Amino acid sequence: MGHTNQSFATEFVFHPFSSVPTTQQLLFVLFLLLYLTIIISNASILWVVCTDHTLHSPMYFFLGSLSGLEVCYTTVVVPQMLVSVWDAHTTITVASCGAQMFFFVALGSADCFLLAVMAYDRYVAIRHPLRYALIMTRQLCRWLVVASLCLGGLLSLELTSLVFALPFCGLQINHFLCDVPPVLRLACGDTHLHQTVLFSLSVAVLAVPFLLICLSYALITAAVLRICSAEGRRRAFHTCSSHLTEGLLQYGSCGLVYLHPKADSTEDKDRQIALIYTFVTPLLNPLIYSLRNKDIKQALSRAMRRALASQPR
Repeated sequence: MGHTNQSFATEFVFHPFSSVPTTQQLLFVLFLLLYLTIIISNASILWVVCTDHTLHSPMYFFLGSLSGLEVCYTTVVVPQMLVSVWDAHTTITVASCGAQMFFFVALGSADCFLLAVMAYDRYVAIRHPLRYALIMTRQLCRWLVVASLCLGGLLSLELTSLVFALPFCGLQINHFLCDVPPVLRLACGDTHLHQTVLFSLSVAVLAVPFLLICLSYALITAAVLRICSAEGRRRAFHTCSSHLTEGLLQYGSCGLVYLHPKADSTEDKDRQIALIYTFVTPLLNPLIYSLRNKDIKQALSRAMRRALASQPR
């Protein structure tokens, strides 16, 4: 059909999880509780890292930065998702959809880059412990976080601009957020170039950092195996295993959505997988890093005692 006979979309509606009112209410409560848990737990880590002087080291600086990213990343998606779960007829304008896509891709990409930076930090700490403070300076740590954010923002701006230069004929996004693959399915014209760009950027954001993480941990493993003390090996593996677990979950779930051929893609499957990197990985971040980390547990305990002591009696 020619463009002259088409009615281009100016707003979208998300595909509902369910049309049964009781199910909608249960899902709303579930997603709200998960969201609040993610915000409170990650914000607590960010707060205690910023306020406790014993945690002013590169590892905890990156951990606090990751927690801050998780708060922003989840907030970009979940509030709009809760609105659409509560009312299946709620619409979102094309401009708002574009804004959500930009921030979602930018923050998600920065998250992936930051996980690679954290793997490099652990590599330096274990392979070069005597030079660690000289290599991982405060200025370098800040620049690495800023570079992750800027690179994620630039890649997202390029991709979002390319996607929303297209006219859209469909109205319903078979997803709970304005992610790139489901929005591209609503475009009227040929999207072959856009799919190629999406795949290329996905390789840059997912495959390259994941390979760097694998290289870092291969070198870390070689260094750990040379440690004579069994306790030293146990502590080193304990520190690295949590980071590797989160990284595998993050890159694996995203890779299933963005790095498989379009012909093998199913919208319902992509939407289910997206729940993992929307809720599960932001929730695992504080659980893995905090509950298994003695320093952060002690800092949180001190912060809670100070807060309780400051309350008027």
